[in-house]
Amino acid sequence: MVWLVIGILLWAYSHLMKRVTPGLRANFGDGAGKGVVSVLSLLAVVAMIYGYKHADLVQLWTPPDFMRHINNLLMVIAVILVNLGYSRGVMRTWLRHPMLTAVKTWAVAHLLVNGDLASIVLFGGILIWAVVDVIAINRMEPAWTPPPAGPARNDVIYLVASALVFGVIVFIHGWLGYPPLG
Repeated sequence: MVWLVIGILLWAYSHLMKRVTPGLRANFGDGAGKGVVSVLSLLAVVAMIYGYKHADLVQLWTPPDFMRHINNLLMVIAVILVNLGYSRGVMRTWLRHPMLTAVKTWAVAHLLVNGDLASIVLFGGILIWAVVDVIAINRMEPAWTPPPAGPARNDVIYLVASALVFGVIVFIHGWLGYPPLG
């Protein structure tokens, strides 16, 4: 569990570094600063995976079966949101923080279907980080101008691509032994 917590804290710090220790990040320069964030993020993911896989199973509650369906719906939404800011349609003008909203949606979805302590620490920790990050960004940059809308047909293309990505995620989860649909 210690590695899991270290991974979550490292993830949060690496992604909040620009806001909580801007001087330190600035000392690296833009390119090297992004490299430091990337390395710290990679180390964080490795620590989270290691910590999660090696955590003792402490079941705190048993989610009801119907939560799986809510999880799947939320995951479809999360997949759509995750890269929405990079799409070139109308939908990208709807949200200021689509990727962080996707992370929050992903975390809530997984909290609904996992009642063990390690899952609650992992998904709850990432949820807390995403909420704090949105608050920090909004405080540092209170004004937001939505990007210009593109043609609606780009939204259709983006939604089809998102459906394909969701299918790949479902396949990988099933391959790993966590079938989300069955």
